Amino acid sequence: MAKKPSQTNNVLAQNKKARHDYSIVDTIEAGMVLTGTEIKSVRASRIQLKDGYAQIKNGQAWLVNVHIAPFEQGNIWNQDPERTRKLLLKKREITRLENELKGTGMTLIPLKVYIKRGFAKILLGLAKGKHDYDKRESIKRRDQERDMKRVMKNFNGRQK
Repeated sequence: MAKKPSQTNNVLAQNKKARHDYSIVDTIEAGMVLTGTEIKSVRASRIQLKDGYAQIKNGQAWLVNVHIAPFEQGNIWNQDPERTRKLLLKKREITRLENELKGTGMTLIPLKVYIKRGFAKILLGLAKGKHDYDKRESIKRRDQERDMKRVMKNFNGRQK
């Protein structure tokens, strides 16, 4: 039986550079507090996660520097596109993240935004920054795996 369209995960925006610049240790799903015109812009995929990050202040999680374009028919109800937005997480999740972020060189970055059961959700990644040599190593490893798959595919094709 096929799922209803409202129940499927609909990815609206993705941070493609995140996995290149950071090594992702853990992921966590959070809700976002948005206004009416912001959710309309998000559903139209007019959101950019490129320079965004999340931080914890006073026991609350906040999404910083994520651009949600103003809704075209919003008029006076449009908010600032770069405003800081509150994230909806449970208290124990916030305290766990706060403990992991404290003095370890880790950061919270948004990986993707999607609609789940009618609500906008964001997938946050607990990440550690990569150095240039780490990036080169991961590119080299990815190329080697691709070459191995190509060779195995050709080898298996000749056996039959």
